[in-house]
Amino acid sequence: MFLKLVYVTLSVVLLGFSKVQGNENGEYRVGVGIADVTGPVADLGMMGYANPSQTSKGLHFRLYARSFIFGSIEEGSPLVVFLSADIGMVDQGLKFEVVSRLQKLYDPTIFTPQNVLLSGTHTHSGPAAYLQYLMYSVTSLGFYRPSFDAIVDGMVQSIQRAYENLKPGKLYINKGDVDKANINRSPSSYLANPKEERDKYQSDVDKQMVLLKVVQDEGEKPIGAVNWFAVHPTSMNNTNRLISGDNKGYAAMLFEYEMNPDSRPGKGEFVAAFASSNLGDVSPNIMGAKCIDTGLPCDFEHSSCGGLTQKCIAFGPGKNGDMEESTEIIGRRQYNVSLSLFKDENGEAEQIKGTVHFIHQYVNMTNYTFEVTNPITKMIDIHTTCPAAMGYSFAGGTTDGPGMFDFVQGITTGNIVWDTIRDFLKKPSEALLRCQEPKPVLLPAGEANFPFPWVASVVETQILRVGNLYIIGIPGELTTMAGRRLRNAIEEVVRREVPDEPAPHVVIAGLSNVYTHYITTFEEYQKQRYEAASTLYGPHTLGAYIHKYSFLAEKMLKNEDVEVGPEPPHLIDGQIFNIPVIRRDTAPLLKNFGDCLVEPPSIVNPNDTVVVRFVGGHPRHNSMREGTFLLVEKALDPAADTWETIASDADWSTKFHWSRPNVLSKESVIEISWKVPSDAEGCYRIRHFGYHRPSDYITGDLLGPRSYQGKSAIFKVNGTGDDVECHPEWTSERKQPSKINSVAQFWHALRFLDKRHGK
Repeated sequence: MFLKLVYVTLSVVLLGFSKVQGNENGEYRVGVGIADVTGPVADLGMMGYANPSQTSKGLHFRLYARSFIFGSIEEGSPLVVFLSADIGMVDQGLKFEVVSRLQKLYDPTIFTPQNVLLSGTHTHSGPAAYLQYLMYSVTSLGFYRPSFDAIVDGMVQSIQRAYENLKPGKLYINKGDVDKANINRSPSSYLANPKEERDKYQSDVDKQMVLLKVVQDEGEKPIGAVNWFAVHPTSMNNTNRLISGDNKGYAAMLFEYEMNPDSRPGKGEFVAAFASSNLGDVSPNIMGAKCIDTGLPCDFEHSSCGGLTQKCIAFGPGKNGDMEESTEIIGRRQYNVSLSLFKDENGEAEQIKGTVHFIHQYVNMTNYTFEVTNPITKMIDIHTTCPAAMGYSFAGGTTDGPGMFDFVQGITTGNIVWDTIRDFLKKPSEALLRCQEPKPVLLPAGEANFPFPWVASVVETQILRVGNLYIIGIPGELTTMAGRRLRNAIEEVVRREVPDEPAPHVVIAGLSNVYTHYITTFEEYQKQRYEAASTLYGPHTLGAYIHKYSFLAEKMLKNEDVEVGPEPPHLIDGQIFNIPVIRRDTAPLLKNFGDCLVEPPSIVNPNDTVVVRFVGGHPRHNSMREGTFLLVEKALDPAADTWETIASDADWSTKFHWSRPNVLSKESVIEISWKVPSDAEGCYRIRHFGYHRPSDYITGDLLGPRSYQGKSAIFKVNGTGDDVECHPEWTSERKQPSKINSVAQFWHALRFLDKRHGK
């Protein structure tokens, strides 16, 4: 309770610190930071597709939080923080905890809810069980504290590193189109928007990428880049079981490889973020949807095949729809454009100059009333948002991840069977049903509060200003046209209030601060496809946001304060913990943790995939945040036994798989694979790092998980250069038997022998 009071008090007091800071020369204090936010990688639900059967089985590459801090050149002047994290979405619980921890580390006026903006890339391949509202923990069977803590720890560390890295610098903005990287997955909804509005744009998705380049010192040393581009990170579909940053995470990896050639992923000075934007109806699966049984196009209005969504699936550009190859292609297309914009190959980069400013307000979105002028009648219309509700088509899913049962997209009438089931869980009020029309309500989430609220009622609205760059923190997923309308509205306010300043650059930072599903236009809402059915607060949700953000922009530009607004609930401490703790690990008979079960071939070729298997512990004991589950090492000096790290679990070329021999077993098998680079040659080995909990109850409970290591035998990669001979002593490791190094395994072996002899 004390922390809540401090949080609210500081929010009120610090409103005055959002005053405009002059900065006409384009000199800022700038800093960047990166930190690992990878949570549990095995045996936990994944966040995004809401598919209970999609539980993680390992790691493809690590997830990161990337922070950018900007302030006026004067020491002590207010800062703004933009953080993009490789997670499904940001949650109010995360935001509260991150700010609270920062305020314990530093002067509490430096980082506040008002000037810290947290955004998720929206990868659908990250761990779940970290959000504070009930609706988002149902499919993961509850809340899991290690998942939450990994994200918070990484976010705080990322911001710390950016803050400690603050130095004088400059900012440059550039824009360019990314071709063949996104399509509209709900084109029938988009067509519901007025033709005269659609005719203003060349595409039914936003193709433009906006990139901000960050440099430091007099020599303008590049230290970072952040871009905003509208595409869902859903190249990896709901059959994927490996934790991954998807196409945006891969694009960031490529950019950081380029700028940090001598550093491991996540460890370099240069930080590149590929942030989310108005991606609500935008898919990376550019080959479009088709019926997987017939190969024919899906039903245009309902995205179904034979009345079912399960057979209507969209595919990316990978060969035969391969999702990993599609991730590479879509990620690389974003990377290529971002690097070109960063290098200013078009010669159109603009230096950012002007003030650093921010504004923030909590808003109750369940009953927000606003006035608009009707363009036809010229009369004043009064609109109101609704208590939150999910429609039938929400359960139909999308072509990126189809739903369940007989639900399809575009349902505008209810069903007595599903209504009866709904009423058994929570019967909606008549007022909610009327307010949400034409949405047939499947889940009256805004009226459900047992055992605690299902979705957010109070949301965060926020704008960060750096010169003529305006970052709009949106608590959800705007569709293409919804994002365009909001951007246009903010641009209009800026041009009206500060007509003498440079033209504004307005970017949408989606999935920020708190998650509230989708935001469609009023016209799209009438179609009730997935995005509209998932627009929580009714048909006027977008209108309310446009009204609120326009108000905030005007207040900020006039340098006027706003009220804090109603305090959101803090629910983390009251979460339901249904996810079982892994209590014990066992190793196979006569084996130790870390023993190699399957060795690599003695000789491999470039472009081969090397696979090894180890006796392991359950990966949920330790997610190895800021560490690694594996290393691929190359021999440098055979005589001295010295090695160079070639890859870790943060690289695209490796994969870390976890499995158990059977569901009743406490044994874990760790499989590590490495795609050998085309230019590799020499002698290599693969190492594995993990934790296990001893099988005996006394030691396991008292001491907790213990670390272990394992390594494969040495293998040779035949390259194109001179033939390499691996050290002869190393190859003998293949013949070394495993040893018994625990009393528990020794007695286990004796019992096994007794049984074989009938004793």
